Amino acid sequence: MEQAVDDGQSPYHGRNLAFYDFMVFRGSAPLFWRASPRDFLTMYNTCLGAKHLEIGVGTGYLLDRARFPVSNPEITLADLNPATLDFAAQRLAHYKTAKVVANCLEPLPVPEGSHDSASLSFLLHCVPGSLREKGVAIKHAATAVRSGGTVFGHTILSSGVPVSGAGRWLMKNLNQKGVFHNDEDDLADLRDQLKQNFDEFDLVTRGSVALFRGRKP
Repeated sequence: MEQAVDDGQSPYHGRNLAFYDFMVFRGSAPLFWRASPRDFLTMYNTCLGAKHLEIGVGTGYLLDRARFPVSNPEITLADLNPATLDFAAQRLAHYKTAKVVANCLEPLPVPEGSHDSASLSFLLHCVPGSLREKGVAIKHAATAVRSGGTVFGHTILSSGVPVSGAGRWLMKNLNQKGVFHNDEDDLADLRDQLKQNFDEFDLVTRGSVALFRGRKP
């Protein structure tokens, strides 16, 4: 399992990060997963709090474009990969940021209830196991958020949603390479995980992508 977790984050290094935004937000998202990046950004704009925890930081693309509810937000970047942490922190240097090395499958190294919002953006489909197993990442995110705070995110599913022929081909290829681990990821399992952690939640799909948010009781 530990090796699979490392494999899932291994492509996010150095030169690859420079092309990540173009490949994902102008390439695979609209062309293969049939989802618009505008919907991802809208979720950020409507869910971000003044003190935000980003779990699985990617390049910081969406955070950099999002509208925070305050002019001076505090952002904690949490990721297993030091390269992505450094890349995102540099991109978001105009904000107050902190970096922590963390595995989303384990309790997060931040105090309980310390953040207003937390996101799992395009993370779960890169984490090994079924959603019944890796759904614990949602629990850990909720633990880090205060009562009334919001946990939100996006993930690419392989069943319970429409997957185009091109999308199925790319998904199979990425799973074989160990970049994705979503060949068991089902919409119903994601809904069950949200039910276990939130009294109130929203779950919608755009193409093969699920967008979710839950309010901490």
